[in-house]
Amino acid sequence: EMRRDTCPPGKDKRLWPPSAPAATGQKRSRNDAGNKVTVVLGAQWGDEGKGKVVDLLATEADFVCRCQGGNNAGHTVVVDGKEYDFHLLPSGIINPKSVSLIGNGVVIHLPGLFEEGDKNEKKGLKGWEKRLIVSDRAHLVFDFHQVVDGLQETERQAQEGKNIGTTKKGIGPAYSSKASRTGLRVCDLLGDFKDFSTRFKNLVRQYQSMYPSLTVDVEDQLKKLKEYSERLRPMVRDGVYYMYEALHGPPKKILVEGANAALLDIDFGTYPFVTSSNCTVGGACTGLGIPPLNIGDVFGVAKAYTTRVGIGAFPTEQLNAVGELLQTRGHEVGVTTGRKRRCGWLDLVIVRYAHMINGFTAIALTKLDILDVLDEIKVGVAYKLNGKRIPHFPANMDVLQKVEVEYETFPGWKTDTSAARKWNDLPAKAQNYIRFIENHIGVPIKWVGVGKSRECMIQMF
Repeated sequence: EMRRDTCPPGKDKRLWPPSAPAATGQKRSRNDAGNKVTVVLGAQWGDEGKGKVVDLLATEADFVCRCQGGNNAGHTVVVDGKEYDFHLLPSGIINPKSVSLIGNGVVIHLPGLFEEGDKNEKKGLKGWEKRLIVSDRAHLVFDFHQVVDGLQETERQAQEGKNIGTTKKGIGPAYSSKASRTGLRVCDLLGDFKDFSTRFKNLVRQYQSMYPSLTVDVEDQLKKLKEYSERLRPMVRDGVYYMYEALHGPPKKILVEGANAALLDIDFGTYPFVTSSNCTVGGACTGLGIPPLNIGDVFGVAKAYTTRVGIGAFPTEQLNAVGELLQTRGHEVGVTTGRKRRCGWLDLVIVRYAHMINGFTAIALTKLDILDVLDEIKVGVAYKLNGKRIPHFPANMDVLQKVEVEYETFPGWKTDTSAARKWNDLPAKAQNYIRFIENHIGVPIKWVGVGKSRECMIQMF
């Protein structure tokens, strides 16, 4: 058999060895797909502590990638007593040995990106610009998108008496520009600037016709964008080729960090109170340009109770002393917005629903220690409508507002778990609670979080 590194007679040396199996007519087996990608996704309404799980895995990773969302995400990571806040940068940027990639599915606000990098640099984050790769196909969020986000929320409030509760970071309007094919991408900014300027002006005019109160200093914006483009240029790559090389080169550990969560997914979330991208597993493929064949482990992150920021149905919400206790003990405040999070009992109906869509291979259960002081703990296991159990998660929000939750009740363990580092350190009642969750969802729990820092994650297997 001819060795692959020896070019056969009559073949062009530049095209040998063939990089894709199609060139030799051979079938690709599943095992020959290249490196597998590990994906970390939120299994509730966001804020589950994904940053911490990513940080744990990123210490070993060669690449950490973001695939959707923008600087509406907020991931807090605590390392050596220092607290870093990430909104657009992958949490893996802390690891000096790994490359961080912002994929084509992400919408990028350049002022936000550089401000975030510089802010974290002051806290001790070194050399982040040299470790960051940005896909040339990613769409840009402009300052006026952010203004429009605020105007739309005000309009919704006036017309319907309720808004969506967005982060006002311009994410929805940027994805709207993308979907209406008037958006501008990183490759446009780095291309012919004259052409970019014309398209930018057209986009501004389009929004001003919809929102007459919108004022934009176009020349000032373009001047700033030109400056940002030069700072950005060294980081930009063709994301498709970059990912292909990473997948089909030597063995590499590639991690994908999801933003937001399953119940905020534009297709599967509690629409319209959702984000504007796919934050379920499909978003990893479309947001980075990688085949489903290369998806390996999919880790879901769930809190030991449930929280939600903003408006929308929340069946297990506790508008009482329990909800208040969870909010204060859990420091439940949005990282991006500073809003208090709404709190309630763990809702396993939504976690199971998230698993149906994502196919979790394992789950990270975070913030177990927040439940330490409770006398009894409830878990939502089913929804009832007119006294009858319903076998699915309702698509219609009016229906979801009406469901009655069926609970299982557990005795509290009334013990401080924050010092636990192994499964056996946890009280038996806490172990029972965890095993119940695992059995009900049908997915093993791989980590249990009992505190803020890296050391507070108990690894189960």
